[in-house]
Amino acid sequence: MEAKTAKKDDAKTEARPYVFAIGKRKTAVARVKIFPQGKGEIMVNERKLKEYFCVGKDVAAFLAPFKSAETSEKSYDLEIKIIGGGISAGAEACQLGIARALVKEDESRRGILRKAGFLTRDGRTKERKKPGLKRARRAPQWSKR
Repeated sequence: MEAKTAKKDDAKTEARPYVFAIGKRKTAVARVKIFPQGKGEIMVNERKLKEYFCVGKDVAAFLAPFKSAETSEKSYDLEIKIIGGGISAGAEACQLGIARALVKEDESRRGILRKAGFLTRDGRTKERKKPGLKRARRAPQWSKR
């Protein structure tokens, strides 16, 4: 007989209904949970939003889908887990994940968020290194002698 122990976070998450979506950018993957009847608490990798994203442009990119959809982020609780990538890529992955979750919650927002460009995944990634080159396209310096 094994007793299963539930973490505090799991119990809190399962008790309330939420909308789940995934956002990706470069090598960053953001798993977004939006809780509709919330108090405006935003947790990113178990830290507050301002602690995780220190740069203003990253916070602005993170909150942009709410502004575009004319919805207040204060009426939602967000739990986001970011894996891989850097800080800016993580912010843009969150942007896509939040936009997808807002559309799942209310389908009438699709047109607004699509027009603003938040529902399109940015597929640009780093190009691989080729054999005989220093980087993806940088060749060794040519010497005449």
